[in-house]
Formats: sequence, structure tokens, C-alpha cells
Amino acid sequence: MGRVRKEAIAHVAEDGRVHGLEEHLRGTAKLAAEFAAEFGCGQWGRLAGLWHDLGKYSEQFQQYIHSVNDPDVHVGRNGGDHSIVGALYARNTFDELGLILAYPIAGHHAGLPDWREDGKASLAHRLQQTDFLDAVLTRGVPEKLLSQVRPTEKGKSGTQLSYSFLMRMLFSCLVDADFLDTEKFFSEEKTEIRGGYPELVSLLPGFDDYMCRKQAESDDTPVNRIRSDILQQCILKAAEPPGFYSMTVPTGGGKTLSSMGFALHHAVTHGQRRIIYVIPYTSIIEQTADQFRKIWESDDQVVIEHHSNLDVDDERRENSRSRLACENWDAPIIVTTTVQFFESLFASRTSRCRKLHNIVGSVVILDEAQLLPPDFLTPILEVLEELRKNFGVTTVFCTATQPALGPHKTPDFDFKGLSGIIEIMVDPASLFSVLKRTELSILDDLQTPQTWENIASRLKEHDSALCIVNRRDDARTLWELMPKGTIHLSALMCGAHRSRKILEIRKLLKDKKSARVISTQLIEAGVDVDFPVVYRALAGLDSVAQAAGRCNREGLQIKGDVFVFMPPSKIPVGHLLQAADICRYLLTSKGNFDLTPDLFEEFFREFYWTRGERLDKEKILDLLRNDMHLQFNFREAAKKFKFIDEATQAQVIVHYQNGDLLAHLEKKQPDRRLLRQLQRYVVNLPRRLHGQLLSSGAIREIHSGIFVQSHGALYDDNLGFCPEKSIVYEPDELMC
Repeated sequence: MGRVRKEAIAHVAEDGRVHGLEEHLRGTAKLAAEFAAEFGCGQWGRLAGLWHDLGKYSEQFQQYIHSVNDPDVHVGRNGGDHSIVGALYARNTFDELGLILAYPIAGHHAGLPDWREDGKASLAHRLQQTDFLDAVLTRGVPEKLLSQVRPTEKGKSGTQLSYSFLMRMLFSCLVDADFLDTEKFFSEEKTEIRGGYPELVSLLPGFDDYMCRKQAESDDTPVNRIRSDILQQCILKAAEPPGFYSMTVPTGGGKTLSSMGFALHHAVTHGQRRIIYVIPYTSIIEQTADQFRKIWESDDQVVIEHHSNLDVDDERRENSRSRLACENWDAPIIVTTTVQFFESLFASRTSRCRKLHNIVGSVVILDEAQLLPPDFLTPILEVLEELRKNFGVTTVFCTATQPALGPHKTPDFDFKGLSGIIEIMVDPASLFSVLKRTELSILDDLQTPQTWENIASRLKEHDSALCIVNRRDDARTLWELMPKGTIHLSALMCGAHRSRKILEIRKLLKDKKSARVISTQLIEAGVDVDFPVVYRALAGLDSVAQAAGRCNREGLQIKGDVFVFMPPSKIPVGHLLQAADICRYLLTSKGNFDLTPDLFEEFFREFYWTRGERLDKEKILDLLRNDMHLQFNFREAAKKFKFIDEATQAQVIVHYQNGDLLAHLEKKQPDRRLLRQLQRYVVNLPRRLHGQLLSSGAIREIHSGIFVQSHGALYDDNLGFCPEKSIVYEPDELMC
């Protein structure tokens, strides 16, 4: 099909086919309306799609788009700022209410903007450029596109984020619809691959059959009977209305599969669309996704992983259904990370926000919920309340160490929290009693620091033992005091290396061979290992409990031993030190060391009280809070809402069984596939240390922003990345 110059064009393919602009606007409007209708705003979604590319009617843009195959026509890059025209038209048509559309439309390429009056990228500044709109309107935009009535749908309300979050969701609908309609024009092959997933109602029988078989094949032991009862409680409670739920189950109670049982039955009962399983660490996300895949014997038909360590095996998988589903989460079951989930909910970039509308009408399971970062707890709870109230989302807080998230008010502390959290288990305290498999003891009084030599001497008395410390240098120091064969784990080892070591540990334990392990806290949450003895350097009570969960996990002994000790090194200041101090007080003042739900409640309440306003450390709510003039700062909020402070951390790709990939990286510009493969070989370093290593030549920048280890000697098969010993660390640079 040839190009028709009289018709306004949205896109031109390499073979000369043209995508008519009106066709693109109507196609995008149709999809955006369907997406937004899921939360009662289909009319708003339709207008966002219909007006998002009005700027492409400009003479400048049409010259640009024709110049793709016409070298005689020259215009500025991308044909001008076409995205602001639809925003201007919405503002002019609906006055201030038009900002509901202006933010998403103005940001549909570069991301949701800030309102701020200063700066050329601010929405306030761009909306002053009315000449862009005038130039388009005088060119003859079809009147049927312009003449639209104001939507009658009511806006959202009820939380501090209702107005800004509605815009964020409309933005998600728009950018996904725009991408999908454009993709359909350029690549029908991708469009055909997308979708076609089974609905949750069709997955439920397979889950029930799998659990019946699993229970029939398991030994009739007290622990397995308890696990079966936990699953039945989940299924019974699933009939309750959508909202907030807690699932308080001790380690070893089978909470992963039981929580999926709750989610499936709950979603089917209430017509919810998908299940999103949110996990704190990439180190355990793959094992969880594989566990779910076994249920339906499926590769990418049901369960989709979305995380930074996802490995693309070959070129074909770049266009696979699972790869495409990571873009917009249109699969029935998504397994993702806490970072990916929550940073997306506060993001401004199109790639991060595109999937958000598919969270609507979901069941979200927050695994290891106690690990929600305290510095962002207030905005996190506020956005979860918004999802519950206005977008039909059920959230399950799933952990053995349940945080105190309910409201609490004292004369000097007002924690809004979340109201109406329903506990799924009938009697969590009794579960902890019957599933108790460890005895907790403290060494001395938790005031007197132990020496590493003393801890090493104690560990040597056991054929198999795990010691968890707070800092990476502690792990190395203690490991160097241990006998040959002791295994070291820390975040100075890349993901691929850690995964191999964890498999090695499991095999040693399974074969009943000696397994002594020194690790940072990365082993605590969800890593399925079972030691007869565990030592834990003083930390928060939740960390102590998670460490205990790696001891006598399968109940093979009458009781496993867990020892808590005061380390000789400093605990980094901030919330880590506060948590450790509260734990020390509770353990030494209670007279017994039973890790019960009541004790966790007391720990978290005290922990939150000591933090106060620092539960929103970056003042995220101030940037997005409801404003009668609809003036929000999306981009600044996204920049500040980072679980890992990018200003203090920098990455380096290390040498670890990845020579072919590094050779490819040296020879050519990196593409997404190659970078995704290399993500498993990345180590995060303090930026100060990163700069020193770069200056000394220990690491080098081979592409813009991509740093690699300069020579193999810097990476050790036991310890991971080993910078020069002369480098001096700050205590808070040594976590994990």
C-alpha cells in the first residue's frame, strides 16, 4: 500500500505502508476505553486515546513523517512537541478538569510530568505554548474528533492519592493502548502472540487436583496435617469480601501454596482478573514461579515472571508470549519483586506505568510483608488503600512475622495504617505453638560483643551450621576463620554465583554431609534450607525469626537450636540499629524467647513509633497528595521513591562463568537481550568505592554507563567480588 499525502499519517512502515492518524486515534481510544472501563472511567480513557496524538496533525509533523522515505523533506527531530497539543486541547475544552487528561496525554512519550512552574519540561510551562494548538487547529483536524462531551463518570475519592492515582491509571491505559495499536500496525505477529491466556476460573480445578494429589502422596505426619488444615482455612476464608487480609503462618507451614489457594478461590468467587505474587528478593522468585508452574505443567501459558534476573535464552524468546506479557502484565498469574511492584506504582516512565491498569481487579499477595521498607511505609499503605477502595484489589500480607499495620494513635504518635485487616488463620498463636521446631537462646546478655574467634569456635563444633551476620565484611572476616569447605554468601557475589552456592548447600544438607555456611541476611527470606543449628547476629526481631526459619525447617529433630549474639562490629545507624535495639530490649526483658505473633506485634509497633514521620522519609505524599487545582509532581515523586538509592549505589558486571557474554558486550553495542542476560552477573557497590575502583583501573566503562571488572583476579569463587583491601568502607555500605 503506497503513502497518501492528503491523509494525515501516524506511522510509516519500512515497506511504505501507512498508518492513518485518525485510524490510530480511534484504535487507541477503543483500547484505552476498554482498559479504563475496568475501574469505571471508560469515557475518560476514550478521550485520552482520541486526543493523545492530535499534535501529529501539524504541518511540521506531517512533513516529518513523510520525510521517512523522502530525503527532500527536512524537519526538526520527531516533528516537534506533538504530545502537548492534545493536553492543551483538553485543558481548553474542560478548563481545570481537563488536567485529568492533560497529564497523561502530555506524558505519553516522555513520562508523566511535574506541574512545577519552573523548567521547560514542566506541564505548567508546556501548557503556555498555545501556538502549538493553534497551528494544529488551523490545519483542519476532523471536527468529529474534536467535538466531544465531558465525561459523566465520577472521579475517585477516599484517599490522599485519589486524584493523582486516577491520572496515573489513565496514563497506564493510554500508553498501553497506544503501544498495542502501534504494534498491531508494525508487527501483527506480536499482536497474535499476545493474549489468549486462560481465565482464573479455568485454573482453579487444576490447583485443587494438584493439592489433592500432593496431600495424598505426602506422609501422614503432624506437620503435613497442619499444612492441610492451613490450606482449608484459606479456602474457607476466600469467600469473604475483597479487602485487606493477613496470613500469619510460621515458617514451614506451606504458606506459598496455601496463599495461592486463597487467592484463586477468592478471585473466582469475586470475579477478579489475576493474581500478582510479590516477593522481596530475586534470589527466590524463580523457585516460587517454578513451584506454581508445576501445578499447571505450564511454561508461559499461565505464570509469568517479571524481575531483573530474567534470562532470555535466545533471540526467539525476545518475542515470546512471556517476554511480551512482562510489558503489560496481561497474564493470569504474575510473579514479581517488591521493587518492581511498588516502584511502578509511583513511577512516571511509560515502560514502568504501562502495566498498572492490569493490577485493577487483582489479588495481590505480599510475601514476607515485614520487609516493606519503613522509609516508604506511609505512601505504600496509602496506595494499597487506594487500590482497595477504588480499583477492586485484594491485598494479602503473608508472613510468619506480621508487621503491625493497623491504625494506632497516642498523644505523640498518629499512625493511620490500614483499617479492617482480616486474619485468614483462625488461631495463629496455636499454629506457632504446634509448629515450634526451635529453641531460641542468647549468648551472654546481648550487651557484651562476642569475638569472631569465639563464634567461629562454636560453629566448628557442629558438622552443619548456619551463621547470619549483618555486614558483608563481617561475613568475610568470619569465613576466613572457618575451616576449608565453609561456604560464604553475600551480595558481593553475583546472582548466578549465589544461586549455584544455594544449590550446593541444599545438596550437602540433603546428603547429610557437612555444611557450614556464613551468610548475610540475603538467605533469610524464602531460601529453602534446613540447618540443625543457626547463629544470628543481633538484628530486628523479624530478622531473628526469619533466621530461625532456616533451622529444623522440616522438623527432622525434636528441636533445633538458634543462638542470638551481639556482634563485635557496629550495626549501621538508622532503622537497622533501631530494630536491633528494640529486639534486644524485648528478648532481654520478657524472660522467655518464644517468637509469637504477639511479640512481633509489639516489636513492629515500637519500631514504627520510633520512626514517626520518617515512615515517609522522602515526603512522597506531599508531591502527590489531593490538590483542588490538580497540581502534582509525578516525576519528582518517581525519582525519590527508590527502594535502593541510586545515588549511593553503582553496578559492575563481574567475571563469573560468563566469558562469552562479556565478549559479545565488548564487540557490539548492548541490546536489551544481552543486558538482561548479564543482569545475573551484576554486583552493586557503594558509589564512592565504585569511583575509586574506576580511577584505579580495577573496573572500566566499556559503554556509556556500563562498567565491567577489568581482570579476573578481582572475583573469587568463594567470596565474590574482592576490591582492594585498602579500601575503607562506611558501616552502612556493608549490608547484605
